[in-house]
Amino acid sequence: MSNTDPEFSSKPAALPEPAAPLALLGPPPLFEAEDTAAYDELLVRISGTVKPADIFEEIWVRDIVDLVWEAFRLRRLKANLMTAVAHKGLREILEPSIGWTDARNLAEARAARERSAIKQADELLASAGLTMDAVMAQSLSLKLNDIERIDRMIAAAEMRRNAILREIDRHRTTWGQELRRAAQQAEEAGFKLIEAQSDKTKTAA
Repeated sequence: MSNTDPEFSSKPAALPEPAAPLALLGPPPLFEAEDTAAYDELLVRISGTVKPADIFEEIWVRDIVDLVWEAFRLRRLKANLMTAVAHKGLREILEPSIGWTDARNLAEARAARERSAIKQADELLASAGLTMDAVMAQSLSLKLNDIERIDRMIAAAEMRRNAILREIDRHRTTWGQELRRAAQQAEEAGFKLIEAQSDKTKTAA
């Protein structure tokens, strides 16, 4: 078999171009620093999986994409929040050893990625039998209420996403049932027409 056969191509399959967004849905709900290309890829992948069949499903797919993106965003913001308050957690852990002022200065210098501060803080933690895990645990305790609210927001987005997926399933089930009824009615009407034509032929004979 030729090595030019697509099945044996070493090149990754290209993603399809993003479908033109419905004008009524407006632009994607992205923050200024967020990646439009990543959002478009997510839209293409979810659309390719769900394969929306009508306007309702196109709207639902857009909702699903927005909710998945929102959950990703919230998880990223939660991680960034923990990073932003890590110096406070470090300060509280170091304070008993070196005092509040020195702990604050060292924690701020470490947050600024000063090498000497990183080394000194790590040594102080090690001398107390601690690691940065302890610092992040302390930081978590400082923002626990905020973290819990973010987790609830993530859970709510995922529940709404799952509800839309169930709605698509119901929509397709109903549509399939209607299609089967229409096909059955057409078949019955065609059978009656054939019967009527057959009766006319017998009468004429």
